[in-house]
Amino acid sequence: MENSSNTDGEESRNQTISSTSSTTSSGGYRLFGRQGSLHQFLGGGEVADILLWKRWRDSFGVIVVATVAWLIFERSGLPFLSICSDVLLILIVLLFVRANYAALRNRQLQTLPELELSEEMVNNAAASFRVKINNVLLMAHDITIGKDFRLFFKVVICLWLLSAIGSYCSFFTLAYIGTILSITIPVFYNKYEERVDKCCGMIHRKFSQHYKIVDESVTNRIPRSLFKEKDV
Repeated sequence: MENSSNTDGEESRNQTISSTSSTTSSGGYRLFGRQGSLHQFLGGGEVADILLWKRWRDSFGVIVVATVAWLIFERSGLPFLSICSDVLLILIVLLFVRANYAALRNRQLQTLPELELSEEMVNNAAASFRVKINNVLLMAHDITIGKDFRLFFKVVICLWLLSAIGSYCSFFTLAYIGTILSITIPVFYNKYEERVDKCCGMIHRKFSQHYKIVDESVTNRIPRSLFKEKDV
């Protein structure tokens, strides 16, 4: 009986030590404020596997397709509508030739797959889309009436950066750069997660200190009656 009680006590102590060590290790700053792993944060499905190069063939294929598309749309000099029309024209001609060739050889073509969506899936998608749209509208309302100055400041900075970057490169170049960054940054972050989180934590603390100074010197001087009138 004494041995069992001692072993139970040692197990409880080990559990408490492991729990405290896990909390201290996870208590630091984590990018985007996530709680779980990066794979779970990215959705935990096939998309997360591709972004983290767990399916390296698909990940490499995304880079190849994005590069070819960027070369076609950006370097060919042809308008976007002309390229789309040419691609559709080639596909239609190939399908027409394939169908007639199968008819001459007395071969039966495969039927096209049908898109089947259950009513529950459609209702869930519509409900999720409605919630997201309402959240965006509520966020825009808070920004316009000045309730959340921090969010207003972030939106202004992001729009200014997009405007500055857009003046130097086209939309397709931005889309290509975004695709390449989205397929490369997560895997490098997953490899050097602790170092990146440590550096981002230092930057976040310094930014929070500067924002606090700006908030105390600027926003606190704005009369609160203006916000009350806007709310009314």
